[in-house]
Amino acid sequence: MFEVITTHEIDAVDYDSLASQLTGLLSGERNFVANSAQFSAFIYQALPVLNWAGFYFYDGQELVLGPFQGKVACVRIPLGRGVCGTSAQQRQTIRVPDVHAFDGHIACDSASNAEIVLPIIKDGQLVGVLDIDSPLKDRFSEHDQAGLERLLGIYLDGTDFPM
Repeated sequence: MFEVITTHEIDAVDYDSLASQLTGLLSGERNFVANSAQFSAFIYQALPVLNWAGFYFYDGQELVLGPFQGKVACVRIPLGRGVCGTSAQQRQTIRVPDVHAFDGHIACDSASNAEIVLPIIKDGQLVGVLDIDSPLKDRFSEHDQAGLERLLGIYLDGTDFPM
């Protein structure tokens, strides 16, 4: 059995510890559905003050909902629309301190107030995005962005994607 070591303090998130834990969690499994489900559950359990964590995968035309933790979500998101579609189109991480101030924000959960979206790029190809929401404005810092990008790298290195 795997137990996630968590903290309830936003400023106390130890991404070195989380990287070690995630490496162990994904060890021995390369299936993208299994690893995506585990990674979204891991993020949701390990990081404080979240209300959604999960994936949207690019199907060649738009982003389609993948494994996640949280309330039911929007199923399809066009590239360039909302935070997820914009991150995918620009292939850049986007941190939004107040989603209500983001032009074109897609409100799948009215409780969300802050969001961070990380593009998933494998071998130069857009695979999708990792989307994480919080009910707390200004929830995601530069420290979180760097830590989450590191965790995403572990997931990418340990996962085989259908291309």
